[in-house]
Amino acid sequence: MAKVLIIGAGGVGSVVAHKCAMNSQVFTTIMLASRTQAKCDRIAAEIQEMHGVTIQTAKVDADVVAETVALIRSFNPVLVINVALPYQDLPIMDACLEAGVHYMDTANYEPKDVAKFEYSWQWAYKERFEQAGLMALLGCGFDPGATQVFTAYAAKHHFDRMDYLDIVDCNAGNHGKAFATNFNPEINIREITQPGRYWENGEWVEIPAMSIHKPIEYPAIGARESYVLYHEELESLVKNFPTLKRARFWMTFGQAYLTHLEVLQNVGMTRIDSVKFNGMDIVPLEFLKAVLPAPDSLGENYTGQTSIGCQIKGVKDGEDRTYFIWNNCDHAETYREVRGQAVSYTTGVPAMIGAMLMLTGVWMQPGVWNCEELDPDPFIEQMNKQGLPVNERVNIPLPHEYPA
Repeated sequence: MAKVLIIGAGGVGSVVAHKCAMNSQVFTTIMLASRTQAKCDRIAAEIQEMHGVTIQTAKVDADVVAETVALIRSFNPVLVINVALPYQDLPIMDACLEAGVHYMDTANYEPKDVAKFEYSWQWAYKERFEQAGLMALLGCGFDPGATQVFTAYAAKHHFDRMDYLDIVDCNAGNHGKAFATNFNPEINIREITQPGRYWENGEWVEIPAMSIHKPIEYPAIGARESYVLYHEELESLVKNFPTLKRARFWMTFGQAYLTHLEVLQNVGMTRIDSVKFNGMDIVPLEFLKAVLPAPDSLGENYTGQTSIGCQIKGVKDGEDRTYFIWNNCDHAETYREVRGQAVSYTTGVPAMIGAMLMLTGVWMQPGVWNCEELDPDPFIEQMNKQGLPVNERVNIPLPHEYPA
């Protein structure tokens, strides 16, 4: 049906390439490109062996718009799936506009020199994409992405008004490493070391990093200590669902992880400004990334599950209602299917689904869009078909306090 160009060959890029190849009736021709073509070639060989599908590979520096434009024009895809670094979102969007192709990503833009992420930079492209007759789909991973679809699904089917939203994210897996991050270490550490924020009564409340936490019970996993972070989907959700009185994002961390992180912060290894070393400028966090295990190396022998969902309280037909919608994903099962761990899988599969819905016309419309602005039903249907089964419960006790 369509050609697609995937930019980024890390753990998520690998999953996206595998799942696109497994849906070759939609993704008829696939190219995987990154700064290191050897990584693309390894993934392509794996896909050929496991699924019998041949994909093309290429080298590209996505920071350089002209280089990306040249690749797009030579391959001529309908859509670019950006699973590279968030710093590269804007250059790739610029390249898509110049070359006249649709765009999607899994994480919103953040500048390289500031630990700050927000949608304003990408929302500013809305008119340019509309005028070009092109679509840009933002943040179509799991969180962001599926969690926004979950919220839209709840609003469509279960609530007349949503008042309280808590997104809960647990990784109860064990990769056997002393310290490792499940996605890009640079992005992961920047995200969790900045101050937390949540939405309450029409404004953002900022808190010291990791200062609000409590145990939350996760299906098939049990209670895990969970911490309030700021996460990008909150920004668009409170905009698109203005009845929300409070919206928060919770994520689990083990004590060993937090201890390692505290030590690394104390000795300056999480700094994002450059320092002089042997006459060279180096960024400590970039060096740390280089010595930590690569997320795409964690899949083999990874055990346990992830559990990610939305817990919502609101009103339906004049009565109070609670609602919990979630997915559990098993690390060992995802490794068997696509040679990737569950954190990469839960990001990569929704990216493929979003691309599928764009290419089949179900979600295709010019402009810049967040996932919750589009019909959630076909997305949920594909999650159930593509390896991320969705569970839901109505009117159960939720582990949060609500004002009287």
